[in-house]
Amino acid sequence: MTDWAPWKRLLVAYGPIALGVAILAQRAIAGVLHKLGHAGAALDDSYIHFQYARAIAEGHPLRFQAGEPFTSGATSALWPALLAPFWAIGFRDDAIVWVAWAFSFAALGGLAWEAAKLTERLAGRAAAIGAGAMVLAFSGFAWCAASGMEVVPFAWVIARACRRAAEYAEGGEGAHTPRRTWELVGLAWAAALFRPEGALFALFVAVTLGAFPRRPLLRHRAVALAAVAAVVATPLLLLALTGSAKSNTAVVKLLPGNPYYQGPALRAAVEHYLHTMIGGLLNGTPAGPGEPAYSAEFVPSGGAPIAMAGLGAIGVLGVRGRARWRAAGVLLLALTMFAPCFYYTFLWNRLRYLWPFATGWLVGLACLARVVGDLASAVQARWRIATPVLCGVFAGMLAGKLSGTLDDVAQSASGIDRQQVALGRWAKEALPADARIGVNDTGAIAYFGDRKTFDVVGLTTAGEGRYWVAGVGSRLEHYERLHASAPATLPTHFIVYPEWMGMEMVLGPELHAATVLDSSILGGTTMSAYVADWSLLGTGEAPWTKPAGAVLDALDVADLESEAAHGYELLGARENEEVAREGTTPEGADVVDGGRTRRTFERFTMRVPVRAPARCIVRLDASEGTRAWVTVNGRPAAQIDAGTADGWEEQTFDVPATDAGERASFEVRFSGAVTTFHYWLISPG
Repeated sequence: MTDWAPWKRLLVAYGPIALGVAILAQRAIAGVLHKLGHAGAALDDSYIHFQYARAIAEGHPLRFQAGEPFTSGATSALWPALLAPFWAIGFRDDAIVWVAWAFSFAALGGLAWEAAKLTERLAGRAAAIGAGAMVLAFSGFAWCAASGMEVVPFAWVIARACRRAAEYAEGGEGAHTPRRTWELVGLAWAAALFRPEGALFALFVAVTLGAFPRRPLLRHRAVALAAVAAVVATPLLLLALTGSAKSNTAVVKLLPGNPYYQGPALRAAVEHYLHTMIGGLLNGTPAGPGEPAYSAEFVPSGGAPIAMAGLGAIGVLGVRGRARWRAAGVLLLALTMFAPCFYYTFLWNRLRYLWPFATGWLVGLACLARVVGDLASAVQARWRIATPVLCGVFAGMLAGKLSGTLDDVAQSASGIDRQQVALGRWAKEALPADARIGVNDTGAIAYFGDRKTFDVVGLTTAGEGRYWVAGVGSRLEHYERLHASAPATLPTHFIVYPEWMGMEMVLGPELHAATVLDSSILGGTTMSAYVADWSLLGTGEAPWTKPAGAVLDALDVADLESEAAHGYELLGARENEEVAREGTTPEGADVVDGGRTRRTFERFTMRVPVRAPARCIVRLDASEGTRAWVTVNGRPAAQIDAGTADGWEEQTFDVPATDAGERASFEVRFSGAVTTFHYWLISPG
């Protein structure tokens, strides 16, 4: 006779979670299918991962498209690798979304289980059930599971890593088996490969293995090195393949390393984001006057004090229950949510950068419910019921957001489908096979367009990230260099939001457009396709003021290579202080040039003739009455009356002879803010 007892235990243990996940998946997927008539992702970034999965299946991993240089433009390295086998066996086009859904909703069930298990030792069974219920009720997880992104699988991996590490540290039967040891190592690698923040959890695993070895022998502690290796593996691989240990995503999105966020500017930006996190996102409200309530779709209003109290409850219960390592793991899980405060912005894409770490906060709410129940029971024993009641209240408040969130998933997928996906399919039909498309949302257009792409943001095209970060003037100057040295690498067409591109001078005739008015997930209401027009590139390289002598040296402001060669200092320059200017010379010739705005002081070097005078021509745009004072090698050299023309102009000043060497230091002080474009040093003629 069949023994049904094990099946009953499994049904009791996993049945409620499986049922909850099934309901969420059915509701989310049915909404998308109703809106689109087929599967679709709710984020364009999902299609970046699908394209990298395709690349793996086609045999050119880490190349966004065959024949292109290695790139690392996906948020996750592991997510495309998980999807690739399914693309290879036939889950292509929209069908790959079904695979992403299957993984994500399965991971959501696993995440609920891990949250419960993390909580149980800290706060007891009632709170554990509450933590699992809150995971299923949290609409941020539901949205991300339906989006096609790696968020929920990553959340499951790091939660399981924290739970298994806690069990390893706590000891007990079966905790230190070789199987558990190598599972921890595998979780460390999975965490590090899923997302960069996963390195923190790989280190937590490594410390656990080193501090709580199976036996007090060196070789048992040394297994921690296998987890540490996960932290350095990805940077070393990137360094070997691309020449840089930083991923393209890190170049584009991280504040450290951004030229406009150094010292006080970096501190101010991080402090602002910390205030936004605590005062706005955790609270479900705007962080300040005029700011959107980014998290109101997911978080009940006014919840920040309760959430912060939950972190305190984790510490209290960890100390009281001798589960300090478990409490440390949960706090690490929760506090890593602040890591994206070092991103250029984490407010995009429905806060998907934050939600992998929400599990720690939900466990904190369950622990808070236990502390409240304990305090209540001290007054009257039966009031301990406050713990499950409060967990139910928390879960109910979170679940109140689910309906609107799942509707938003469908609406977001519809917006992506009607804009980026539609333009990708149009490109495949309308553009020649050898077209190269410049894009600022690279996912769906590359995936469905089946054409080479040039990512102006730099996520999936090697080397472009630093120019996107620098600004529009630097991109124009960079494109001029490419046009002169490697024109075949430039786009033949663009499919962009023109306001994002910020360079009308390179956008030729418009060929097609997709306008979507009812989807806030998009970068703009209209994305348009253009023929690329490079005809004006290079027209600003020579001064329109015809010099009598030869050009000895030229500093092209905003050209990153030229600035580096001339020691040009940013001197507090901020983002959005670059310009790509198109205009005419006094003779009526069309000219384009990149420059920097709001400059009051310039410092750079130029190659000057030794013991011979020279002249300098500067192209700038200044308001009427602006004056400038020039020093060369610390000595006053000239005074300029700028702002004499309507728009940009060129001014000439004398550079006295110097015997200090071939390269002289220039300083230019302006009486008001100006835009500078070019400096040319001219022989006296």
